[in-house]
Amino acid sequence: MREEVVTTRLAAEAGVTHRSDPPSRGLWKDRTLVVRRLGLTGYRGALELQAALVERRRSGEIPDTLLLLEHPHVITLGSSGDRSHLLLSPDELAARGIEVHRAGRGGDVTYHGPGQLVGYPILDLKPDRRDLHAYLRSLEAVVIGVLRTFGIQGERDKSATGVWARGAKAAAIGIRVSSGWITSHGFAVNANTDLSYFDAIVPCGLHGRTVTSLTRLLQREITPATVAPAVVAAMVAEFGYGSVRDTPADC
Repeated sequence: MREEVVTTRLAAEAGVTHRSDPPSRGLWKDRTLVVRRLGLTGYRGALELQAALVERRRSGEIPDTLLLLEHPHVITLGSSGDRSHLLLSPDELAARGIEVHRAGRGGDVTYHGPGQLVGYPILDLKPDRRDLHAYLRSLEAVVIGVLRTFGIQGERDKSATGVWARGAKAAAIGIRVSSGWITSHGFAVNANTDLSYFDAIVPCGLHGRTVTSLTRLLQREITPATVAPAVVAAMVAEFGYGSVRDTPADC
């Protein structure tokens, strides 16, 4: 099975039926989720680490792994990324310290930066979760669970992947599934992100849609470190892991 960048279009071509409701799924009570908290990590380095972990997960060398980190200012373009959705020139982007990278995930254009908690799950979806749309819905459920922890009602949008709150996008989701049904890339939750950086793009190609953060929604400071435990708890609740193990980044 060749490596495949997962988008809604590709999933539809593969015969996967769209589901707007949360899917039924098995629970992984016999699995351990390893959590690696990496702090501020450059985007290219995170791509290289994910690629290495995907190979190790495929070979069974490591268990399911969740990377939690922040990126320096970067704009990434997914498989359907449209450069017209970059609203600043290369010189303007450089002046603001924003890098631009092609990403091996589905989706359009998005921004990552300090104050945004990024989660990259490296999971083996075999044997009972080999459904691309169901996996996307599960990640949305994880983020909705995170927002619920803070007393915020998160919502799905049938027209776009991600999680919304009070009409604005609070979290972006873009995934990749490689041969052997091993996942990478994932989700980004705006904690205390400087939302002005989203002015450099049309977020996820959605014209006229606003972006928000937990800090803006709650009118008090919410940091990525505060959000991280809620993400781990929501991952355990959604996927049903029997145990969790925190591991230093160099392991």
